Amino acid sequence: MTLQERAKALVETRGFERFIITIIVINAIGLGLETSSEVMAAAGGIVSLLDRIALAIFVVELSIKLFAYRLAFFKNGWNVFDFVIVGAALLPAGDQFSVLRALRILRALRLISVVPSMRKVILGLFRAIPSIGTVIVMLLLLFYISAVMTTKLFGAAFPEWFGNLGASLYSLFQIMTLESWSMGIVRPVMEQFPYAWAFFVPFILLTSFIVLNLFIGVIVNAMAEATEDEAHGEREEIIHQLKMLRDDVAALRKERDAPD
Repeated sequence: MTLQERAKALVETRGFERFIITIIVINAIGLGLETSSEVMAAAGGIVSLLDRIALAIFVVELSIKLFAYRLAFFKNGWNVFDFVIVGAALLPAGDQFSVLRALRILRALRLISVVPSMRKVILGLFRAIPSIGTVIVMLLLLFYISAVMTTKLFGAAFPEWFGNLGASLYSLFQIMTLESWSMGIVRPVMEQFPYAWAFFVPFILLTSFIVLNLFIGVIVNAMAEATEDEAHGEREEIIHQLKMLRDDVAALRKERDAPD
């Protein structure tokens, strides 16, 4: 076995994967501790050292993968994602780059690329984007129509909430999230417009209980399809390996039965 093959076998083992997951979690906890002035005053040196060690491990990990896969490394989107996240952490982080220091927490996102179950969720979300786009257009259309109506109906009496199109859109978004929608907005409006409930109740039913649930349905369906496709690929690989094994067994039997 060549050195490249050994490197490839190493990075594909479950033990190596679990080790990287552990380092990612520890690093994320350490970055969170850096936000505490008490912790940094008591053990700031240790926290910073652990951060540098974690970054060094990530660099070594990616170096091994680059050596093992060569240019094929960049054909995998998750590898590119890891490369960008770790590469950003290597940029200077002085006072003029304070934003980069804050973005170091993005290293915790590497859990998505390392944990297979998380990758399935993200793949399902990406597959659901076309359908989600349709739902978003429907929701925006509903919001626009409702905002124009509320501006014309209630804008003069309640300019803070419905005085213009932007204010109406924000107020309707608050109502959709069910945050203080009744006592905060709808009941005061109903004191001057008793039949305002005839608008707001159907709006909540359409947005909160129908349209938003379409998001969940679309995403769940896309994730189920992604899982099924992955399972189908695994079945095809198993069948291929079984066929190869059958051919090898047949070849061995032919050699055994061949006359000397």
